[in-house]
Amino acid sequence: MRHDRRVSAPTATACPGCGAVLAPVADAGRAHPGASSSCTQLFEVTLGGIREEAAADPAAAAAVQLADAAYDAQHPDPDDPVRLAAAVAHLAERFGGPVPSVQPARRPAAWRMTVTDVAADLDVVDLPALVETWARAVSDDWH
Repeated sequence: MRHDRRVSAPTATACPGCGAVLAPVADAGRAHPGASSSCTQLFEVTLGGIREEAAADPAAAAAVQLADAAYDAQHPDPDDPVRLAAAVAHLAERFGGPVPSVQPARRPAAWRMTVTDVAADLDVVDLPALVETWARAVSDDWH
């Protein structure tokens, strides 16, 4: 009897930052520090249209800045703790809360909302509204 010793590729991987479980993507390009390639690609695709509008639309620019802060707060880069602190401070200032002391190693154990939730609801809810809800949840999770 022969045994097939081929190892199959994983059908899903968890993002090391936010924990979102996503299908692996081939040649996804460079991942955001602290994130999987799949999660980075989903974030970029989800925000792609509004990023293009940001140069000409202040509301779109504000939504992109808020989304970037939420994403950075969920995907800390151990080599860049300043980025994490700036992201969490931006969220705290935006939602009127105190700025917590943050460390990548002491991040929340679970996130109530990730970019996967934003992407999943795009067909029924406006992207800026989804970004606002997501960013508020990330801010609350850090508190």
